[in-house]
Amino acid sequence: MKGPFFFIFLLIGVFIRAQERETDNFPPPETPVTISAFKTKGVITVDGRLDESDWDAAEPVTNFFRVEPVQGGTIKNPTEVRILYDDKNLYFGVFARDSLGKKGIRMQDLSRDFNGLENDVFGIQIDAQNTKQYAVSFQTTPYGNQQDVQNFNDNNRDEDWNALWRVRTQRTDKGYYAEFAIPFKSIRYDKPMEGVPVEWGITFFRLARKDFEKTVFPAIPQSFSENRMIYAAKLTGLEVPPPSANIRIEPYALYQYDENKEGSVLTDRLNEPKVGGDVKWAISPNAVLDLTINTDFAQADVDRAVNNLERFNIFFPERRQFFLENSGIWAGGGNSRVRPFFSRTIGLSNAFNAAPAPLDAGVRYTDRNENRTIAALAVRQRETDDSPGSTFGVARYTQNYGKENNIGAMVTYRLDDSFGDLGLENQNNTTISVDGLIRPKPDITLTYLLSTSLDSETGDTGFAGRLVATSTTNKYYLGYISDIVSADYTPGMGFVFQKDVVLHSPGGYAIVRPKWLPFVRRWDPGVFFNYFHDFEDFGNFQQSNLYIFPIYTWFKDNSFLEASFTPTWQNINFDFAPLGLEIEEGDYSYTRYLVRYNSDRSKKLSGSIRFDFGNFYNGTRNTVIAGLRYAPLPHVSLTADYEHNNINGVGMLSEDLNTDLYTGSLRLALNPRVQLSTFYQYNSFDEQGRWNIRFSWEYMPLSFIYIVFNDTQTDMFDPVQRSTQTISKVTFLKQF
Repeated sequence: MKGPFFFIFLLIGVFIRAQERETDNFPPPETPVTISAFKTKGVITVDGRLDESDWDAAEPVTNFFRVEPVQGGTIKNPTEVRILYDDKNLYFGVFARDSLGKKGIRMQDLSRDFNGLENDVFGIQIDAQNTKQYAVSFQTTPYGNQQDVQNFNDNNRDEDWNALWRVRTQRTDKGYYAEFAIPFKSIRYDKPMEGVPVEWGITFFRLARKDFEKTVFPAIPQSFSENRMIYAAKLTGLEVPPPSANIRIEPYALYQYDENKEGSVLTDRLNEPKVGGDVKWAISPNAVLDLTINTDFAQADVDRAVNNLERFNIFFPERRQFFLENSGIWAGGGNSRVRPFFSRTIGLSNAFNAAPAPLDAGVRYTDRNENRTIAALAVRQRETDDSPGSTFGVARYTQNYGKENNIGAMVTYRLDDSFGDLGLENQNNTTISVDGLIRPKPDITLTYLLSTSLDSETGDTGFAGRLVATSTTNKYYLGYISDIVSADYTPGMGFVFQKDVVLHSPGGYAIVRPKWLPFVRRWDPGVFFNYFHDFEDFGNFQQSNLYIFPIYTWFKDNSFLEASFTPTWQNINFDFAPLGLEIEEGDYSYTRYLVRYNSDRSKKLSGSIRFDFGNFYNGTRNTVIAGLRYAPLPHVSLTADYEHNNINGVGMLSEDLNTDLYTGSLRLALNPRVQLSTFYQYNSFDEQGRWNIRFSWEYMPLSFIYIVFNDTQTDMFDPVQRSTQTISKVTFLKQF
């Protein structure tokens, strides 16, 4: 193991010396740039045309700063932004000039919450409470797609947060126009003080995808995103409305029909209507109370099948809207290894198959200002035939200090009722966590988490922690991650990737923009070292690997190529059978190789290929993953993906195994508000196929009609088990 450690320390030494050189990072301005909003004299019609006289009177913001493909210099696709307001809305009028006009526009589909790297995009980031640590982002495309995002410390983001706002666009021979109307009621801001002018932090960004030209206002270094609000400009001239009743109700009604069959025999049927809804009450400009009754998530995306060949638990992200909003405020949010609170533990029975369990009601409270954040969540889960009723609660406090630092504490509590059918008594589980973020310089970030759990069933107390230190500049990235989980750490509302483990992961990469390779935009050669050992028996080695990537390159059109290799060392001292292949206990060392490429994803036809090959324990494994997408116009998008595993001579019996995973999807859109999406996946390993078909119509802002069909069957040609589900759902949103 001396060789890998020497390589790591050599790399760290090179990066430390590089730190002494110019990084092209510049500090935030002592006095922020100031821009003004102008009050309208007439009525603004949101149609994307900007033909009202008020727009002509508003002073344009034009001095954008280029960050891609290189920092600074002449902008090929300039942008103008004008800002207006009236008694109800804040308006932004945008003209995004394109050197090729309509022909230069790149669009993949018309979905809400689109992929921001594959389309032309314009976005607005607002820090109305001047926290410098939090921003809400409103983004659109030349076709008027909407995406709204919450960002925390330019460190993690919630893309599934939805706010009530409107945008319309118009495409011309010189570029495109976008007209935003954002209600003041959709923005959380401090109560105005008499005689004190209102000033909000604000940034803009634009991606002209054909040139991969990204520009921002005001100037922000290339190594940070538009959400680094310490660089934000000040928006002045606003006369914001005084606080008033701000209540948003969203009732729903649905009809659900389920069938489960064994062969041709019907084993279970559900046929029922359901009503419920959500209420959002902005108690003050800072505090919001959310209520949910008879909660339903019929429209949530389904999870994709995964064939797991690793020793760690798989992390499946949350997809349900009620839990996604403000999820970044909880300790551990944004990482997939150690989370004291992970909302996917709510709404699942304790049965072996973790079947969905209905939720009777839930409440969430969030109170944020420039100094601190207070948050709490409580949910009641209904008893099912095979699991008890449960009550979940989490409380959170975060204190901001300095320019971009914070420290927080969080408590979770889960109470499972007694359940006579299984002979279970009341059980409870508690975690107590402390965490924080320290940013002594804009390019250096330190985050930490320490958590303890107390479980009534085992009577044990466990511990977990996480430490992340990073240095990010325009020239390099250098980082260290450590995750710690004791054998007794049991977060009843959380997630851990493994118990009784300590991970050390130092590494980094250079960021090179070679002028001598004009077709290359960015080249990031580097290495990461991952070392795992026991927590209880601290010196007992589990696993390690070196991920070495000499070729990690983006080309000018943002197509991508990687060639890497990963020397791996394994100590298998437990029962381990990935995909049923029993691995004999002992020590293993092998090297795996990876080559992957994807073409320009913004084009009408794009593809990707990944070849992962080499030794695998006592045998070999070759994995091929290929994908193809065809989007002849933004209204139609067809994708097809294929994964093949070829495993030979692995395990005690030197077994061979081949698995195939087929995935296909089709999205049809009349416009960004009326869409039909279909998804099919078949896994040869368990011979399971699944359909998901979803129609959605946003007939009013954030009011939807859904029709959803799900079909899961084992052995598609002669079904042994089959489950079908048909749901029709109507939601209605009204803001008072």
